[in-house]
Amino acid sequence: MKRILLSFTAFLWTLFLCGQTTLQLNEKGYFEMHGLNVTVFADIYPEGHQTGVSIIQHGQRVVANGDVRLEISPGQWSPIPKAGKQSIDAATQTISQELWFPDSSRHNKGFNPITYPDLHLRYTVSVTPLQNSSFKVTVNLDQPLPEEWVGKAGFNIELFPTHLFGKTFLLDQQQGIFPQQANGPVVKDQGAYLTSKLASGKSLTIVPENDLQRIRFETQGELELWDGRGNHNNGWFIVREDLKANTTQNALEWIITPNVVKDWIYEPVIHCSQVGYHPLQAKKAVIETEKTVTQTEAVWLMKITPDGLKEVKELSIAKWGMFLRYNYFIADFSDVKTEGMYQLQMGSIKSNPFSISKTIYQQHVWQPVIDYFLPVQMCHVRVNDHYRVWHDACHLDDALMAPTDLNHFDGYVQGPSTLSKYKAYDQVPGLNEGGWHDAGDFDLRVESQIGTVEMLAHMLLEFDLDYDATLVDADKKIVRIHEADGENDVVQQIEHGLKSILGGYRALGRLYRGIICPTLDQYVMLGDAAAMTDNLPWDASMPLEKRDDRMVFTEENIRRECGVGSGLATTALALKKHRPELADECLKTALALWEISGKQSTGSTRVNFAASLLVATGDQQFADEIYANETSIVRNVGAFAMNLARANELMKNNDFKAKLKEAIRQQAAEVAKDAETTPFGVPYRPHIWGHGWTNQRFGVEQYFINKAWPDVTKADYFINALNFNLGVHPGDNTASFASGVGSNSVLVGYGLNRADWSYIPGGVVSGTALIRPDLPELKIWPYFWQQTEYVMGGGSTNFMFLVLAVDEYLNR
Repeated sequence: MKRILLSFTAFLWTLFLCGQTTLQLNEKGYFEMHGLNVTVFADIYPEGHQTGVSIIQHGQRVVANGDVRLEISPGQWSPIPKAGKQSIDAATQTISQELWFPDSSRHNKGFNPITYPDLHLRYTVSVTPLQNSSFKVTVNLDQPLPEEWVGKAGFNIELFPTHLFGKTFLLDQQQGIFPQQANGPVVKDQGAYLTSKLASGKSLTIVPENDLQRIRFETQGELELWDGRGNHNNGWFIVREDLKANTTQNALEWIITPNVVKDWIYEPVIHCSQVGYHPLQAKKAVIETEKTVTQTEAVWLMKITPDGLKEVKELSIAKWGMFLRYNYFIADFSDVKTEGMYQLQMGSIKSNPFSISKTIYQQHVWQPVIDYFLPVQMCHVRVNDHYRVWHDACHLDDALMAPTDLNHFDGYVQGPSTLSKYKAYDQVPGLNEGGWHDAGDFDLRVESQIGTVEMLAHMLLEFDLDYDATLVDADKKIVRIHEADGENDVVQQIEHGLKSILGGYRALGRLYRGIICPTLDQYVMLGDAAAMTDNLPWDASMPLEKRDDRMVFTEENIRRECGVGSGLATTALALKKHRPELADECLKTALALWEISGKQSTGSTRVNFAASLLVATGDQQFADEIYANETSIVRNVGAFAMNLARANELMKNNDFKAKLKEAIRQQAAEVAKDAETTPFGVPYRPHIWGHGWTNQRFGVEQYFINKAWPDVTKADYFINALNFNLGVHPGDNTASFASGVGSNSVLVGYGLNRADWSYIPGGVVSGTALIRPDLPELKIWPYFWQQTEYVMGGGSTNFMFLVLAVDEYLNR
């Protein structure tokens, strides 16, 4: 097989970088040398272990969150400092970050567990490169540390656990192995039990046996090595030193020396769909390389046969260019239409196997969503999977009315009124059935419930989906996976979601905002949802300690009411032939919300709602609402395009429709331009969570837009959106974001079973996050909600719809 070695230019660049013997500031504002980056408060999410002084060693983020903390092992709701001005001194090659306690912006009354102590501390964390790969971290204080905080306030830096399990550490004359789980004995610190420190001393070396991972930490004071999982399951290993007393300058000074392998180079990654391709679809593998690489080795398409791998062809390769920190190339094999199993090979690097088939999206791709994920997330029922019980019947004591003037730690707010006939802690009937647990925290958010219901309704309307692989016995509150009951699973899941939404509306006379547990201990609970409460409805005759029932919140929110109303209108249409009585209630509720919204709404808030009602009823009064907002629609057509696409044939105003089509044409040009900003054919702009859910929603919208206006739009973008989630995304982890889907997928997810380092088939994660400023990251770690969380509303059902849409389009 012919191979093309790295170009001579790339070779010279590699020699240049390898010859760079110290860390230096780069144009992106962090320190860099070949094989090593050090960022200083470049990110924004300390709760997610994502800021502070951080180390990226040989392409992997291994150390993060270096900052002053007030506890040995802080958790998600521990006090966090406020970041102020950052200074970069090019002359001294120093980055300095100003910070202070308390961060009053994070204060919250009510059930918020963040309690800021009476400490006012301003300080500066500075990082300066030294010789070779070493750098110095110093902490200077504006005032000496108050006496009562000596021995409490310290500098913590966190070590990513997954890379360290089974590896060694040396701390002066002590040694050990990083344990797979936190182990006793325990000690008490500031009221919390921790597992005792692993070691202490002046010089710590982690993973000395591996040149790619070795890092040394040195101090003139005393370092302590702790296991942060001793009091928080999602903790990391922690290196810590108390801040010095009676001083302001050099209250802490560390020398950190990550080892750098001189000839290390980032191993190229082949990004392709982990499922495969339809013969008619474009097939482009994205090759991700070190930024110094200007030419790749040859890429071959290999067919998998009973006798092994056989060469099909050498692929043409086009250089795409730089994106984030990597150089990208495109290997195109769109002309290959012969069905079969294939693999891509570039030198010694191989992709995972994938298929080319006309039926590629018809089995093992969307089915796990409805086979597993939706049943497992069902609330108020027991979920059996043959020998396995995913969870028992849960939350049968739902729900108590949330007290007024309450700001809950998960963001729910109950204002000065309950907005209903119920008083604080009254039992609200009709909420102890239906709904799906959102994410891993077991709450029910109304927008997540309707988002799931509406997307399932779209599947009925668009694809007439009829599928039966699950038994749902509502009377006995039991669900059995892979046991057919003669009923369409899609319809049964819609019914289950509507029991919660409409049940709340019947009881409250309005929509609920959300249903959630009252305490932090319940909120962080892992495992069986039935363990959260005692399933006994609380009333005032019972002791307070038995009041563990979830609380229901209400609100006045016109946008959310319009969103739910729009979803109910779509669902009414979808259920008309399946459950006509339920369809009638959906439509009546939607029309009631329309009347309510008309008394509050201004501007274009009701446009999408009007479009859904127009499709559901054919009543031209809803078209008139759309026409009345022509200016807003044309100016911001992307916000309305999906719903207007569905209503396009029912609108009679040809002048408006012409203007709408022109706006769609202009938006399509912007979409095309935006897609060209990445080598993946879709945008990539994560904020905190990965971009997978955003791209899925983008893909769903593009499907409807292309269906309505095929002459001015392209189908490429909803197909590319699916490919992105199936593996064509940045970073060294090529996994499909849909757990259990494809040859490589996310198999450690942030779901109810995350403590077991497991997954829920059909759960779809947000995926590759951006570690600012330029590192795409998808790690194997069960507690990165910003990378591997499962959610309702925007995750799995959007993915399922998109798979069905691409299959329908390519086989049309």
